[in-house]
Amino acid sequence: MKTVSLVLGSGGARGLAHIGVIHWLEENGYEIKSISGCSVGSLIGGIYAAGKLKEFEQWVRALTKLDILALLDLSWSRSGLVQGDKIIDTLVDLIGDQTIEDLPIPFTAVAADLESEKEIWLNSGKLFDAIRASISLPLFFTPYNHKGTKLIDGGVLNPVPIAPTFSDDTQMTIAVNLGGPLEKIQISKDKQESPSKESETFHEKINYYIDSLKQNLQREVEEIDLGVYDIANQAFDAMQSTIARQKLAAYPPDHEITIARNACGTLEFDRADEMIALGYRKAKECFSNL
Repeated sequence: MKTVSLVLGSGGARGLAHIGVIHWLEENGYEIKSISGCSVGSLIGGIYAAGKLKEFEQWVRALTKLDILALLDLSWSRSGLVQGDKIIDTLVDLIGDQTIEDLPIPFTAVAADLESEKEIWLNSGKLFDAIRASISLPLFFTPYNHKGTKLIDGGVLNPVPIAPTFSDDTQMTIAVNLGGPLEKIQISKDKQESPSKESETFHEKINYYIDSLKQNLQREVEEIDLGVYDIANQAFDAMQSTIARQKLAAYPPDHEITIARNACGTLEFDRADEMIALGYRKAKECFSNL
């Protein structure tokens, strides 16, 4: 059995492809001995290291768009749209409140301290505190206060964090990059001619949700245009893709599995079946070309 240091990159819901990659590796005689993850990579990697990937996969495969919206606890803060407590509390209930030191597989979550312009490696303490810090996507999630330091998504500085694995005693390093080149997305003629409510953009659904909250809470708040967040996410994805290319060129892994950055939207976690299958297929393609 070949031992692996697994590096899981950032990229929102595309990170569900990490699950498919892990499945392929396990089925083909690779033993994951350590994990370094950034943003959604820290989420999937941390849950796998905790031995709870099966429970998470069952849960995420059943998610609908409305389920996702229900997990968004709006902060009405200038530092971020969503607090993130509700998501983390839900995951703690599902996975358990574990500490990184007690995990059977060494694990590092990577976040960023913008004030010092440094990566922060979180490899001790509560697992979901580290994950919450690492997933703090700018503008969307509020920053995470870690020991008096405000941390944001590690993808700002290092979307595919290979460095934490440098001291590993494994046979190979495998990196999953979710910022691959854009690929053509084919839309069926039926969908083009008769768009349904299900095909509404995700930010339209969030806008509807926000409007409902305004009415229920009877509060006057400024109108939020989630189109701005869509544009910001696209810019962030493009930036991460460029940084990832530079980092991977400087510190190339033994194998790189690449997912197109337009494979799905940042918040489209209701497409779990599709993304998991994509990750499995890309892993298979990567190693079949050897």
